[in-house]
Amino acid sequence: MSGNYNLKLRKNQYLLPSGHMGWPFIGNMLTFVKDFSSGHPDSFIKNLVSRYGRIGIYKTHLFGSPSIIVCEADMCRQVLTNDETFKIGYPKSTKEVMRCKPVWSFSRKEHMRFRRLISSLTMGHNTLEMYIPRIEDIVINSLEELSSMSHSIEFLKEMKNISFNIIIDIFLGSYNQHIITKIGNSFTDMHAALFSMPINLPGFAFRKGLMAREKLAKLVKPIVEERRSMIKNGEKTKDKDLLDIFLEARDEDGWKPDDDDIIDMLIGIVLAGHEATANTMMWSMIYLTQNPHIMKKAKDEQEEIMKMRLPTQKQLSLKEIKKMVYLSQNHNAKVGTFLPFGAGSRHCPGSDLAKIEISIFLHYFLNNYKLEIVNPECPMTCLPSSKPIDNCLARVIKI
Repeated sequence: MSGNYNLKLRKNQYLLPSGHMGWPFIGNMLTFVKDFSSGHPDSFIKNLVSRYGRIGIYKTHLFGSPSIIVCEADMCRQVLTNDETFKIGYPKSTKEVMRCKPVWSFSRKEHMRFRRLISSLTMGHNTLEMYIPRIEDIVINSLEELSSMSHSIEFLKEMKNISFNIIIDIFLGSYNQHIITKIGNSFTDMHAALFSMPINLPGFAFRKGLMAREKLAKLVKPIVEERRSMIKNGEKTKDKDLLDIFLEARDEDGWKPDDDDIIDMLIGIVLAGHEATANTMMWSMIYLTQNPHIMKKAKDEQEEIMKMRLPTQKQLSLKEIKKMVYLSQNHNAKVGTFLPFGAGSRHCPGSDLAKIEISIFLHYFLNNYKLEIVNPECPMTCLPSSKPIDNCLARVIKI
């Protein structure tokens, strides 16, 4: 975990942890990029440990900002849950590209109110149940199409397509595919700029990300305005989506998000959600494929769920998804040390939706397909996230 700190603190009584700031402006980015892009992120941390001891917290300079790196589980949890001591801090590139008012500009009270509203709208039982058939349709159709291809595919890229189509369908419903493609292209440039050097010059990832952000807002704004007008005029959409729910939302004090808040929310949810979900789906299938005995147990559980189903039931239910106990396990980590969705006020408000999406995907994959990886020993990169450098070149085989 890393975060920013204020250079002004150096002049005050606060003690900063051990570490080094590297070169002016560049900081330690060269070493960081080398270690992470080569698939050895631990080398960056091990270098700090060897120089300053196993203290678990270090100062450095990354992505154009002075930063703190925390690499002890208990301390990570403290940072996530102690809002009084640890304020929200992200690299300049992330804040500029995301430019999400509900996260960066609101007071703590307004920020918490906004999070409560998002959580109540996205994590309710009825809302989650409502989206299961839509997620299923996209997963079933996508896997059928992938299995029909005679050539190898970049599995990670296809998982991103599935995850993106799901989150867009849930948020916006069915829209012109041309518009969806444009939205997807903008997100690709934005994601590449999230953790980049904040150099706003032609050719740099940061500049491309800023331009993509402006383009994306212009694409989404008319959709939000059109839907608000439809609601005002009493026109009902065939299937209620998350945009409708957000536009009609009010908290207990009568506060409601405006159009810009909703646009920010869409950008934030898709940008934060679909990349992480796609990576999880890819790594789940890689690890299951590499460990057949675990895959068998996971598949047996899915088959047992199917056997218990009534003959008249054709689709998954939320009750069945909650029965996927083995599928949802993690390793036996110490309580409080495994925080994939964050914690406290920084807990991901879309975590339940992501878990359901991953569970549905794995259910249909395990029951009907297998993954044939082309390069099992492919080297890894960890920049911007962990993945095989060939994006997991593979074939999806129907069984």
